[in-house]
Amino acid sequence: MSPDTPPARNAPAGPRPLDGITVVSLEHAIAAPFCTRQLADMGARVIKIERPGVGDFARGYDERVKGMSSHFVWTNRSKESLALDLKRPEAAGILRQLLGKADVLVQNLAPGAAARLGLSFEALQELNPRLIVCDISGYGEGGDYQDKKAYDLLIQSESGFLSVTGTPESPAKAGCSISDISAGMYAYSGILSALLLRERTGRGSRLDVSMLESTVEWMGFPMYYAFDGAPPPPRAGASHATIYPYGPFPVGDGTEIMLGLQNEREWAAFCRIVLRQPELAEDGRYGSNSQRVANKGSLRALIVTAFATLSRDQVIERLEQAQIANASVNTMHDVWRHPQLAGRGRWRQVDSPVGPLPALIPPGGNSAFEARMDRIPALGENTGAILAELGYTAEQVQALYDQGVI
Repeated sequence: MSPDTPPARNAPAGPRPLDGITVVSLEHAIAAPFCTRQLADMGARVIKIERPGVGDFARGYDERVKGMSSHFVWTNRSKESLALDLKRPEAAGILRQLLGKADVLVQNLAPGAAARLGLSFEALQELNPRLIVCDISGYGEGGDYQDKKAYDLLIQSESGFLSVTGTPESPAKAGCSISDISAGMYAYSGILSALLLRERTGRGSRLDVSMLESTVEWMGFPMYYAFDGAPPPPRAGASHATIYPYGPFPVGDGTEIMLGLQNEREWAAFCRIVLRQPELAEDGRYGSNSQRVANKGSLRALIVTAFATLSRDQVIERLEQAQIANASVNTMHDVWRHPQLAGRGRWRQVDSPVGPLPALIPPGGNSAFEARMDRIPALGENTGAILAELGYTAEQVQALYDQGVI
């Protein structure tokens, strides 16, 4: 199966765990949209508020997916787009109507913007005591950095991630938006826990999600490794900073193979079966992981020499025989055609303004239901229908459009 072909269903269509939950989102870029897409996957109705004529600025990041932005396609399926200029007084009544009936508000506007719009948790509790409010920001509320602008790469830097990532000569950022993703996932899990809490208390609660704190939580290993002034893990490129051999190695056919050893039993099997040099297991320079790390230069030379006459398939065959963990160093094009994803039927097609697009079925599938994977909306695509639900006539909707409110 290719990503262009939807797989057969392997779970019932519903009910889903968040069916009947309505989420209103004042979102842009990645962190909040990534969170709300997870909620939509689980069945929630997500109403995405976008500025008329402009929309979520992630819509304009690039045009790589048949003219649509790769970031937007990734994080915005199964949502409804309501074009609404929140700076116009007429928009406030519409938003209050929506929030009066909603279950969750998610926002990652600029620091302080939501409060200026009257959307603080305290104000909204008077409108809807059951409303859960999730505020996502770079640094969280309070502290000297509260009002500081934050983007993913800046948080990767501020959190120390860059200090342990890259080569000894130069730091490197992650190839995807890890700080946005981590904040989005903590927001998602936090909202799920808040919904459970509401079942007990009958009242909503507020989540304050910080990109910095979300990323620093993921930095737990290097932080504790450098505990009490100890040297931090060195930047080791694509290799493991503190275990060796664990990383990519060139192969004779011009490709690379990724492998990782975890213990002395695997080291002995690696020497005997993969390198075909059993005596190396007794070499005192490599007698423990710490010694292999200390002498990685000479050990790498031995491994590269042994692999120089082999193809990638031959190296993988030996590694599998020795039960050594290994992986191909895949490109994005390889991942689109990954045999494991195809073999497990992990691709579906979703509709969009530019036609059907392939999408990965959300991880962690549940046998009781199938994740929702609906259309990616055009800007303002659902404005008329949502306003009609709120009781606006066609003439009133047209008037709002003429005034630039929607």
